[in-house]
Amino acid sequence: MTVWDAPVRLLHWSLVAAMAAAWVTSDQVGVAHEYLGYGAAAIVLARLAWGFAGNRYARFAQFVRPPAPTVQYLRAVAKGRAARHIGHNPLGGWMVVALLACVALLAVSGWALGTDLLWGYAWPVRVHAALAWLLVALVTLHVGGVLLTSWQHRENLVGAMITGKKNPPAEGDLD
Repeated sequence: MTVWDAPVRLLHWSLVAAMAAAWVTSDQVGVAHEYLGYGAAAIVLARLAWGFAGNRYARFAQFVRPPAPTVQYLRAVAKGRAARHIGHNPLGGWMVVALLACVALLAVSGWALGTDLLWGYAWPVRVHAALAWLLVALVTLHVGGVLLTSWQHRENLVGAMITGKKNPPAEGDLD
């Protein structure tokens, strides 16, 4: 069954590519790094819009859960008894929010570095670098979570993010 539609997948992999390219160009202050940051910001804005206007599994309302069920899901993951979710699980939902927020903050901080107000100060550069390292940590957690969930549920989530398709729900699976 199709879970993640083409816009979700295109935005996901475009953001991966933009952030990887921004990382590669991070030691080169110049237009390439700057444009990659603006591109990443545009992707985040598009994903935010699609999170309210997209299909069922693209919508934030479908996968961003309140804190209590998210903590309950985390406990179930730790015990190896987490229910399979057709869309994002509660931890995955919050990871989407964290990743989008971090990239947005990176884009804003990168833009701010070029303003007259902050030009020449060291602290904005340190903030931008700290956000970049935070993004590395979040991506590491995200990939680890994808691999763990794929293993626990015997499901190829990377393949699902490429094709958009997942196995249909079985008994005990959650939406």
